[in-house]
Amino acid sequence: MIAESLIQTLKDAGVNFFAMLPCEKVGMLNNLISANFRHIALSREEEGVGICAGAYLAGAKPAMLIQSSGIGNMINALCSLIKTYELPLLILVSWRGVYKEQIPAQVPLGKRLPNILTALDIDYCIVETRRDVKAVSDAAAEVYSRNKMYAILLNPKLWKGEETAEEDWKNKVKIGKEESYFQTKGINPVLTRFEVLRVVSRYLDGKIVVCNLGVPCKELYHLKHQNSNFYMLGSMGLASSIGLGISSFTQKEVVVIDGDGSLLMNLGTLTTIAMVKPANLTILAIDNGVHGSTGNQLTATSHGADLELIARGAGFVKTYKVATESQILSTVESLSEGPNFVHVLARPGNAKVSNVPLTPEKIKQNVMEAIKQ
Repeated sequence: MIAESLIQTLKDAGVNFFAMLPCEKVGMLNNLISANFRHIALSREEEGVGICAGAYLAGAKPAMLIQSSGIGNMINALCSLIKTYELPLLILVSWRGVYKEQIPAQVPLGKRLPNILTALDIDYCIVETRRDVKAVSDAAAEVYSRNKMYAILLNPKLWKGEETAEEDWKNKVKIGKEESYFQTKGINPVLTRFEVLRVVSRYLDGKIVVCNLGVPCKELYHLKHQNSNFYMLGSMGLASSIGLGISSFTQKEVVVIDGDGSLLMNLGTLTTIAMVKPANLTILAIDNGVHGSTGNQLTATSHGADLELIARGAGFVKTYKVATESQILSTVESLSEGPNFVHVLARPGNAKVSNVPLTPEKIKQNVMEAIKQ
């Protein structure tokens, strides 16, 4: 398999540490890196730049595995830290927006990524066939011998024909929360995110709803489509921030359906919401302990992070922790003036539902009209 060839190439180059944030297009590679290298799962790409810088200073040969949109989140750190101090960093990039891309939000940055890297004076190569794998070896040698950055753009075309192997790997890997932190604390999540959304669907009726990107949007559309739903297609981590912006300029109730992976990427927005104190804003944080849209890689909440306690520490006064259908219903039906933070513990798992059949422009128009009504 090509993924295994890449792993061996990286080992031969001396790479011994990875900082990574998952992408569904490189699920197999993500799993193999986890099994073969010391690694840290990131909450946001930019923190990985700092972690890799520190790892190098302590003697490691670091690399990163991220999605192309993550380059946008890393630009300042790449320039002000890696370039300024002439530190080595090999960046494997799942290159989105260029080959059979189904998510329009991936296209604007993805198509321009080579130009962005050129503008930043970051060398790169494109890997889209097995023959191109040798370029990774050459790049790694240059990175660590000359203390420079190098981006490896992994075109999704590279994995064509290897889908069966990836599915076989997924079937062998135990994922989820069967032995999770929540259960050690005597809390037992019983519903999947889809089942949680079905429980709260009546509560969402007529409200302005901002939904976290990926599978959550598809599930919400299937269960409770309404023109007042803002379905996010990109910008992971900004669901609650968007909800705060909307709530600041409407009297309507605003509900954010956020997730653990998304919130962990932008925890600072909780302090901002608590400071502003929007009375019409509720955050439903559905926490299944994994990045559900990219292959169920564990998040920090599977290792002890408690989003409700974090929200309290950020300044939220009204917080709730629920797991069962009755707990969820009684809580949302009794909510009063916000901001409210409802921490919903859930089991990993995605419903098999279709993509949201709306363009970004149509989603925007629907929500703006719903707010004006």
